[in-house]
Amino acid sequence: MELGLIGLGRMGGNMAQRLLRGGHRIVAYDTDPKAVQTLTAEGAEGAASLQDLVGKLKQPRAVWMMLPQGEITESTVHSLVPMLDRGDLVLDGGNANYRDTLRRVPAFQAAGIGFMDVGTSGGIWGLEDGYSLMVGGDLEHFKRLEPIFQTLAPAADRGYGRVGPNGAGHFTKMVHNGVEYALMQAYAEGFELLASKEEFGLDLADIGRIWSHGSVVSSWLLERCVMALRDDPRVRDVKGYVEDTGEGRWTVKEMVDMGIPAPVITLSLYERFRSRTPDSLSYRLLAKLRKIFGGHAVKGSTE
Repeated sequence: MELGLIGLGRMGGNMAQRLLRGGHRIVAYDTDPKAVQTLTAEGAEGAASLQDLVGKLKQPRAVWMMLPQGEITESTVHSLVPMLDRGDLVLDGGNANYRDTLRRVPAFQAAGIGFMDVGTSGGIWGLEDGYSLMVGGDLEHFKRLEPIFQTLAPAADRGYGRVGPNGAGHFTKMVHNGVEYALMQAYAEGFELLASKEEFGLDLADIGRIWSHGSVVSSWLLERCVMALRDDPRVRDVKGYVEDTGEGRWTVKEMVDMGIPAPVITLSLYERFRSRTPDSLSYRLLAKLRKIFGGHAVKGSTE
């Protein structure tokens, strides 16, 4: 099966390689010519532009976008739709806000072009381990591209599925990332507590290894914790500054809008914000209030 792929960043490039290994024909385009050259060396056919990519695909075409959410996705959709024909199919595997996805759907429908939003998880490990694919769109379109999903997934019978109509794929991925925030926060706090019990001399990586088999807290994320702790038991090679890419915020906002309580996911997002303010006024004020009303000792600003 053939597929046009737009966006050859780390995940897009790895997805293309997995599809090539699965015997699919890939026509690839990226604004960075070097990324295209790298993939053509792996067996893909390169395209010099969106128009060139469209021209190299047989009808009915299937084009998969792996682009950052926001303006670049918006402009690519705006440029791509007029180039395609009725019966063609576009997939968005980036982390778009599902509301933006729903807003874009009418443009595809008016042109007679199919559209699917594909929440994609797997990161840099997907090339070897496979990707988790949460697909939103018509069942007919899903069935047409199922061989692609089966190749990208960990196995042909698991790790992918149609979760609902357009928008459902990106909505599901948004919630997935909110849950991911909370899981990461729980592991981080647990290992910090273990590390703080210095008199036991605990080996954090070994504890993580033990937890990874037969434990109710075993997971793919825990295995990655073990990798990080094995290389640097006190994680001193990075600053405690944790970014968020937007989906955690969207999840919390959606829960507020829907009146759904989600204190753990919300707090995990706030903790990421807190990580960026090591000398927080609120913490300084808390310390000073304790001194003022209770005479509790505080550390000076130079300590």
